[in-house]
Amino acid sequence: MTPERWHAICAYLDDVFGEQSERMASLMPRAVEAGLPDIAVSASVGHFLHVLCKAVGARTIVEAGTLGGYSGAWLARGLEPGGRLITIEPEALHADFAQGEFEAMGLADRVEIRRGYGMDILPQLVDELGPGGVDVVFLDAIKTEYPEYLPHARAMLRPGGLLIADNALGGGSWWIDNPEGSHESRDGADRFNRMVAADEQFDAACVPIREGVLVARRV
Repeated sequence: MTPERWHAICAYLDDVFGEQSERMASLMPRAVEAGLPDIAVSASVGHFLHVLCKAVGARTIVEAGTLGGYSGAWLARGLEPGGRLITIEPEALHADFAQGEFEAMGLADRVEIRRGYGMDILPQLVDELGPGGVDVVFLDAIKTEYPEYLPHARAMLRPGGLLIADNALGGGSWWIDNPEGSHESRDGADRFNRMVAADEQFDAACVPIREGVLVARRV
C-alpha cells in the first residue's frame, strides 16, 4: 500500500468514524498555538478509545501522556458514572493547557492530572490503586519507555481490563518496518509489541488504524 493510499484511508476513517464537537476539533490547533507539539490521536482513534472504555464498563482509567488533553477527553467520556481518569504528564505547559480544556468541557470532576514522568508515577499508582484496581491503561508517552511501563500496567489491570498503546506501528518520523536500530522509538515500540504478544497474562492484537493501536486484554 502506498503512503498516499494509507493517508486517504485514514482520512476516510476520520470522516466516517471521527465525528466530534467543535471544541474537540479545535483543541489541537489551539494547543499548537499555545506552544504544544502537534501530536495527538486522530478523531477516529479517539472514538475507538471511547468504544473500548464503554465496552469494558471502565470506572478507573490510567493514561500515560496527557499532552493537550485530546485523548484524555475521549477516555473520560467513556467512563461509567462516578468513574475517574488519572492522566500523567511531566510538562507543566501541557498539563496546564489540558486542565483548562477538561474544565471547559465539563470533565474536570472526573479527570485528575498527575504531574510527573510515567516511570515515577505508574509504580505509585500500583500501590495506591492496588493490584487489579484499574479497568483501562492507555499508553501514549515516551515510546522507549513502553517496555518499562508494561509490568506496572499488568499489575494494576483487573482481569478483563484493557491495555491500549498508541504508536504501535509508527510515529511520524518512523515506522515499524524500518530497520532495527534506525530509530530508538521504533525499537522501543517493537520490543513492547513483542513483549505483550508473548505475555501469557494478555490476549493481544494490534489494529492498523492511523499509527497503530495495540489492544491487550488482561487474563
